[in-house]
Amino acid sequence: MADRVGGKWLFGGGILGCAVLTLLTPAAAYLHVVAVVALRILEGMFEGVMLPATHALLSRWTPPAQTTSAVTFTFAGQECGLVVGMLLGGVLSDHGFAGGWPSVFYVFGAIGCLWSTAWFLLCYSSPSTHPCISVAEREYLEKVIGHVDDSTIDRPPTPWCKIFTSGPLLACCVAKFAHNWGYHSILDGLPLFYFDVLGFNMTKNGLLASLPFLAACVMMVVGGRLSDWMRAPGRLSTTKVRKILLTCGLVLPSIFFIMSGFFGCSRGPVVLTMIMAMGCAAFAWACVTVNSLDLSPRHAATLLGITNSTATAGSIAAPHIIGALTFNRSTRAQWRKVFYITAAIEWFGTMVYLLFGSGERQDWNGEEKSV
Repeated sequence: MADRVGGKWLFGGGILGCAVLTLLTPAAAYLHVVAVVALRILEGMFEGVMLPATHALLSRWTPPAQTTSAVTFTFAGQECGLVVGMLLGGVLSDHGFAGGWPSVFYVFGAIGCLWSTAWFLLCYSSPSTHPCISVAEREYLEKVIGHVDDSTIDRPPTPWCKIFTSGPLLACCVAKFAHNWGYHSILDGLPLFYFDVLGFNMTKNGLLASLPFLAACVMMVVGGRLSDWMRAPGRLSTTKVRKILLTCGLVLPSIFFIMSGFFGCSRGPVVLTMIMAMGCAAFAWACVTVNSLDLSPRHAATLLGITNSTATAGSIAAPHIIGALTFNRSTRAQWRKVFYITAAIEWFGTMVYLLFGSGERQDWNGEEKSV
């Protein structure tokens, strides 16, 4: 849908839908646990359209030489949101209105509704549909990217068979699965680890759990700029750059995960290693999130939808493994097992991408390869 109609309405609609459901969450919680589960499923469906819609927008607005910088800068906003969410969520849970925790949903839901209103007024899916863009800018973007008319009815069919049998795309799926596993081990497990093992209260928990994502926010922008500099003419190929950054983004965090399991209850070293792990993991974003734009700009949103669906399996499995290993036994020894499993999966994803990954445009993109 995003590749064919553009990303404006899908992305804005996804945010608005999530915001409305967030506002309804406290009422659902007081009603029944099934109501909360139903809301969360619907919220996940709205969230599902947003990442492919992002790539549909970026593929129409970003010159190829700036692709990685644009993608990582955009997704750094996600990390900023996590930092603010964890900080404000912890404070509101302890000191907020409406009984504490409900205020988290009311505040974030209201912000989402206001933001989506501004998005619908200001965003356009492509340069050709923007009413205020200068002629010079439109001509430049259409020259370096190509003219995209989202209303066209003669768009060539999506080469589904070639897409699903593409070795580089499947390698990206595996790498993104591994990256998501590690990412959600921190996102979903770190507050529990800090609370159960290190004994932090909710306010301090929110503050310290947000620091790794602040590091990720900074390093994502750095990684994007570094990637585009490395793959400039006369330096390294896009494939080599993607593999270097993917290795840094998966192998280095796995080492820090293992290290954190041997620091016991030493709060400072554990917090520091988690910050380092998430900061290094940010380099993988400059590969797995951008790779679909490398392989096929024309089908970038479709490819990201495929890779992200695969990666979501890691997002689902990681919390289950954490729960199975730490339920009623949230000890250092059990968390060490969590870190070993995460490291093994990240190493596997690295090896698969090093063998089969690519940053070159594929022939099923439907266009001539760019120089």
